[in-house]
Amino acid sequence: MNQPFANIPLSRRRFIYRSVLATGATVVSVSALAAAKPRKVSPNEKMNIAVIGTGNRGGSDAMEVSSENIVALCDPNERNLDAVAKKFPNAKKYFDFRKLYDKSDDIDAVLVATTEHTHAFAVLPALQLGKHVYCEKPLAHCVWECRFLAEQAKKAGVTTQMGTQMHAQNNFRRVVEAIQSGAIGPVREVHVWVSRAWGDGGRPTETPPVPDWLHWDLFIGPAPMRPFNPDYIEGKPKWYKHWDFGGGTLPDLGSHWNDLPWWALKLDAPRTIEAFGPPPNPETAPASYRIAYEHAPRGDMPAVKRWWYQGEEKPPMWTEKRIPQWGDGMLFIGDNGMLLSNYTKHVLLPEEKFADFKRPTPSIPNNPAGHFMEWVNACKTGKPALCDFAYSGPLTEANHLGNVAYRVGKKIEWDAAKMKAKNCPEADKYIRVEYHNGWKLA
Repeated sequence: MNQPFANIPLSRRRFIYRSVLATGATVVSVSALAAAKPRKVSPNEKMNIAVIGTGNRGGSDAMEVSSENIVALCDPNERNLDAVAKKFPNAKKYFDFRKLYDKSDDIDAVLVATTEHTHAFAVLPALQLGKHVYCEKPLAHCVWECRFLAEQAKKAGVTTQMGTQMHAQNNFRRVVEAIQSGAIGPVREVHVWVSRAWGDGGRPTETPPVPDWLHWDLFIGPAPMRPFNPDYIEGKPKWYKHWDFGGGTLPDLGSHWNDLPWWALKLDAPRTIEAFGPPPNPETAPASYRIAYEHAPRGDMPAVKRWWYQGEEKPPMWTEKRIPQWGDGMLFIGDNGMLLSNYTKHVLLPEEKFADFKRPTPSIPNNPAGHFMEWVNACKTGKPALCDFAYSGPLTEANHLGNVAYRVGKKIEWDAAKMKAKNCPEADKYIRVEYHNGWKLA
């Protein structure tokens, strides 16, 4: 993409960025801002990290990287912000991440844990200003944003990581090794199910006053403006189930549970996607439904059909009690057996057949530092993190495509290169969502 300001000094580029912020747009276009280079940080030096989004997840994430310097905190919810600021009293506080980026010279890296619909808006300026980025799952709010962020991360040359913490678990690594070594033979079918049912309902009807500790306009951001209701910010599932802010269970938990088959089977964009569930609600994601994905052959791996189930939906082999009744799981079905896994354990089935099975020698090193410190160390060494945006972008795209198929009510034939549902032009509005209130991403 053409970048006409590529030769403009960094100070001038930052001035351009600040000028755009002053107009009310949230991010400059890619063509207007050439990426800066990240500052070199030695392994023995501490990075300066800004945390954008300090709610339950963001507050926890901040503690995970507290071995570094937390120099800035941002959240439109002042209660969340003040609670985390007590742990980092020297950090600057912001309500608006656009203003944080306006004063970001001393920031090396950014951790983003905002509501899903503002992930891309909080991430893109960091990439363009040469900051390393850790973004909570899901990477973005729609298919197009995922693709866009992955492309921009590659251009920026910074270290990225999506918050798929289970990727660092030893169990996932042993499953990948078993599947890829042929333990159960070629895998042609995989089933993933979770019991969480965050969805259904509609838009709250009560419109109480906005509390004085909440900057409601900043919470809304690029979503269509709507009256405040505490259901969006208190309890569970809060904003997650509302299409304007999130995507329900699939893009959220799917980032973890679909990660393992994505990794083990070397998956890429699906060829088709079909959803089965209740009639779509224009306001909220469903509590229970199932999605069928068809993936093409990859190298010496055959075509595979992959199923997602949530809430009350379960695979046939589970409902028929032909496998252990795990509440959440991933079942790989191969020509020579099956492998059932969850986050922490796995078993080869039928167990009697694999009683004397000799596991392959581990080839994927364990990660005792954990997912967050893997990212921190990668920022300092230049080695890629395992869940960088090049990996997590396509994974998140596929998760969002499940919701796209559900909302249009037909089986989608997917053209990944063109980012188009070949047989379904009405899917376009879900593939790339519309922005409001003067917010622009590209």
